[in-house]
Amino acid sequence: MTEQQTPEPRRGSGAGRRLRALADGISNGLNVLGTLLILGLVVLVNADVIGRELFLAPISGVPEIVSMSIVAIVFLQVSQAFRMGRFTRTDAFLDLIAARAPRLRHAIELVYASAALALIWFVLSASYPLFQKAWERNTYVGTFGDFTAPDWPVKLVILIGCAALIMQMAISGLIAAYLMVTGDDDGAGGERGR
Repeated sequence: MTEQQTPEPRRGSGAGRRLRALADGISNGLNVLGTLLILGLVVLVNADVIGRELFLAPISGVPEIVSMSIVAIVFLQVSQAFRMGRFTRTDAFLDLIAARAPRLRHAIELVYASAALALIWFVLSASYPLFQKAWERNTYVGTFGDFTAPDWPVKLVILIGCAALIMQMAISGLIAAYLMVTGDDDGAGGERGR
C-alpha cells in the first residue's frame, strides 16, 4: 500500500484554492477535536482504573462514555484520513495503469471518489433521522439513577463527520475529473495534503 494524498493542482482559481483551504481547515479542526477526545479518554480511563484499585470508587459511566467516544472519534477523524490518503487501499494496480495511461488512472480515481461519495451520502441520509429522533425524544445512554448521557451529540458528530468527508471526496473527484480531462499530471505533483 502506498500513501497517496489527495493531489492539489498547482494552477486554479483563487476561489477553488480558498474552498480547498476551507475544507482542509475543517478536516484539520475535526481531526484535532478527535485527538483531544482520545487524550480525554486516556485520562478518564486511567482515573477510573486508579479510583477502582486505590479507592474502591470507580467513575460512573466510563464504559458508556468510551463506547460513544469511539464512534465520535472515528467520524471526527475520517475526513482527514481520506484527505491524507490513509484509507486502506492498494495502489499497485493504479500505479501500473498510471505508467501507461495516466488519464485512465484519473478516471478510475473519479469512479472511486464518486462511489465513495454516494456511499457516504447514504450514511448521512440514514443518520439524519436517527439524530432527529434522538434530539426530539432526548434519548440517552446509561442507567437512570447511576449515569445517563444524551445520545444526540454523537449522532450530530456523525452528521458533521459525514459532511466533512463528502466535502473532501467531492474535491478529490473534481481534481480527478480535471486531471482526466486535461491530462495535466504536472498539476498533481504540487503540494500534497498540506
